Amino acid sequence: MSITLVAVSSFVGTAIEWYDFFLYGTAAALVFNRLFFPTFDPLTGTLAAFGTYAVGFVARPIGGIVIGHFGDKVGRKSMLVLTLLIMGVATFCVGLLPTYDRIGAWSAVLLVILRLAQGFGVGGQWGGAVLMAVEHAPPGRRGFYGSFPQLGVPAGLLLSTLVFAAFARLPQDQFLSWGWRVPFLLSSVLVGVGLFIRSRVVETPAFARVKETRTVAPRPIVELLRTHRKEVLLAMGARMAENGAFYIYSVFALVYATQHAHMSRQVVLNGISFAAACELAAIPFYGALSDRVGRRPVYLFGAVVTAVFAYPMFVLFDTGSAAYTWLALLVGFLFSHAPMYGPQAAFFSEIFGTRVRYSGASLGAQLASVIAGGLSPFIATALMVGYGRGALAIYIVGLAAITIVAVLAATETAHHDLSHEGHSS
Repeated sequence: MSITLVAVSSFVGTAIEWYDFFLYGTAAALVFNRLFFPTFDPLTGTLAAFGTYAVGFVARPIGGIVIGHFGDKVGRKSMLVLTLLIMGVATFCVGLLPTYDRIGAWSAVLLVILRLAQGFGVGGQWGGAVLMAVEHAPPGRRGFYGSFPQLGVPAGLLLSTLVFAAFARLPQDQFLSWGWRVPFLLSSVLVGVGLFIRSRVVETPAFARVKETRTVAPRPIVELLRTHRKEVLLAMGARMAENGAFYIYSVFALVYATQHAHMSRQVVLNGISFAAACELAAIPFYGALSDRVGRRPVYLFGAVVTAVFAYPMFVLFDTGSAAYTWLALLVGFLFSHAPMYGPQAAFFSEIFGTRVRYSGASLGAQLASVIAGGLSPFIATALMVGYGRGALAIYIVGLAAITIVAVLAATETAHHDLSHEGHSS
């Protein structure tokens, strides 16, 4: 099967699912405090909205475990179709939710349930999407082709931000009454496109060999924790800076720039859109670079930039200048996040054996997402209120330090045979 078709299908399907996931984050930063938590003051309401946002990350390891289990037993393709349906239905239903003024606190309860479904779906889909690309890729190109599902993150962010920004231009009363709903309802159209594309992709050669030789792990998660505990911990550590910093750049930046630096939300949304568009080119570049120089050097570069840029980023935001804000976002996306995210799919896939690869890549990545991405907007908002940009910078440096230690402790995997059953360092 054409690796190009596999790569494109992984990209498109993943972009649609991340559109759904990021759309919630944008709405949580800008409108959910008014619609679902109107009895709180703006900052407290934002914290409450980010609390529901974080719930999705709590569900991601559960999705990774459950979907990863069946992905290692049944196959990668069927699980990708299932997770796309879960994400699409949950996102569409958010667009139909009655708000606080209609059903009171039940609106927030229903919002949390749908966010849990979103988290479950995206937690299970990531591992399958990257394995479809990496396990189909030829040797020596796994970093490059593995970066295609990773492109779904900036593409989903770009698409969700652009769509939300378009409706944010409506008069305030129209936007709050119905305009914010339309981007969520549009998810149904995108899901139809994604299902059509994913239905054309065949199972990966690596998993097909496991099925043919009847060596499928009977209990993948049990085998994973027995034979690959260290690799799970290393994947978690490597994810901390990438995932935590990304949600600072894409979600918390909206809060900091609008509520602290008093900038227009449209300026910030446009800046995030522009940076995400630029990252679409940066991710495959870093993925391909990791095929040449190794996963670890490229990954470490991004982690170091994350630490070094932690304080200057907020200094640029505090100028109130649109140009400096856009510069801060560009540096964050292109030189901090992209060098880690580009090679990550291949890096995480290569440290696990085929029998438990779906479970391992999913569990390591999604456990870290709870601590890093799920909590980072909430923690950052609390730090902003209580301590200011110095504390915010220290928090980001801490995440980067964990990632640097984990990557240094990991084995270089760029030239490993993907048919292995695990490489412990």
